[in-house]
Amino acid sequence: MVEHRVTKVEPRLPKGMRDLLPEEMIRRRYVIEQVEAVFAAYGFEPLGTPALELWETLMGKYGPDAEKLIYHCQHPEGRERLALRYDLSVPLARVVAMHQELPRPFRRYQIAPVWRAERPQRGRFREFVQCDADIVGTASVQADAEILQVICEVLGRLGFAHFVVRLNNRKILNGLGAYAGVPATQLGGLYRAIDKLERIGLPGVEAELQRQQVPPEAIRRLLALLEVSGDPAAVLADLRRHLDGEAEALEGIAELEEILATLDEAGVPRARLRIEPAMVRGLEYYTGPIYETVVEQPRIGSLTGGGRYDRLVGLFAGREVPATGTTIGIERILEVMKAHEMFPPTLRPTTVEVLVTVFQPELRGESLRLAQALRAGGLRCEVVLEPRSLTDQLRYANRRRIPAAVVVGPEEVRTGTVQVRHLERGEQRTVARAEAAAAIRAWLADRGGPVGGGEAL
Repeated sequence: MVEHRVTKVEPRLPKGMRDLLPEEMIRRRYVIEQVEAVFAAYGFEPLGTPALELWETLMGKYGPDAEKLIYHCQHPEGRERLALRYDLSVPLARVVAMHQELPRPFRRYQIAPVWRAERPQRGRFREFVQCDADIVGTASVQADAEILQVICEVLGRLGFAHFVVRLNNRKILNGLGAYAGVPATQLGGLYRAIDKLERIGLPGVEAELQRQQVPPEAIRRLLALLEVSGDPAAVLADLRRHLDGEAEALEGIAELEEILATLDEAGVPRARLRIEPAMVRGLEYYTGPIYETVVEQPRIGSLTGGGRYDRLVGLFAGREVPATGTTIGIERILEVMKAHEMFPPTLRPTTVEVLVTVFQPELRGESLRLAQALRAGGLRCEVVLEPRSLTDQLRYANRRRIPAAVVVGPEEVRTGTVQVRHLERGEQRTVARAEAAAAIRAWLADRGGPVGGGEAL
């Protein structure tokens, strides 16, 4: 006898990576399916791009801090310098530049993994799924408004009730600095300081600006603007009065006013929207309206973020191509929905609906034929593969949380029937074999309660 020696390989994952087991994948697929349904309803089409991009495609697009996190890849015999994609926006810009035949505006969505060499920590991984929806090829802020409609509908469809879309405009931010009289060399520090308003409050922002030696009069004028709050239209009117002499800021205010009017026409409640003059996003990236969505009850932070970026595609096309879009935080949404039990009770932890048991080896053929009939009837079936007692088979189904099991014993073969056991309820019925698929579908659909999630946020 030849002895085969097996060298054991320690099973472990690279840092920052994870396995997604079936129950987690089922939840993930559910969320992605809801999101894709909304995208499709608004005319967005799916796009796929390769995990690997040319090194020069990615470099110079994100800023030095971000580019330290890009994974460089190289085949030993390859001549091209390659890198794993860092996000989905730069690949989109490359696609638009390469495929001039695409109709404009081009509505696309992409839901795919991206890779970042971040320091692994709780809730932050080096490989994660990003979900983007963008409109390329139109400078109309109607496109920005449509992106906001999509965001509101996605979150509503997933069961989030208490969320707010925070709105600002890069042009207003530029105007704030000019209005306050802050020197150009101090604008970066100014933006970083006001972005902390929600965390440290006005006194904290004032102290931060003082540390950066911003002139006292500039601080006073700026803080007066940051205190503006209330109804979105009233906030914009107040900003318009203060920034009357700043042409770029007035242009940004007019864009937000048009977005508000468009969302009113589309039926998006004003209570969903908030103008936030202190919100700062992607200073090197965004050129117009910027937005993020936050859940406030309970306070769990932002779930989406995006804005207008009219220069990114131009880096590949050689001319400015307007674009706007959002990233929907699929990973964060999954985390929140799981913590607050927001998945519908109809979402089971297994894709299998029926376990077809094998009563005894001689009846395996009957079980296999029954399973094929149930599959043809639209049910997802698993057949027991190894000899074991009926009790063990049913115990296996319960452990897998398969909702139903069918039994075909000698008596059922003789009478042309099957036993159907509803394992979640502990009930049993005998039905005609020809009607088994329809009976099981109806029985499983009747779960004894309304379809819906747990706690809505």
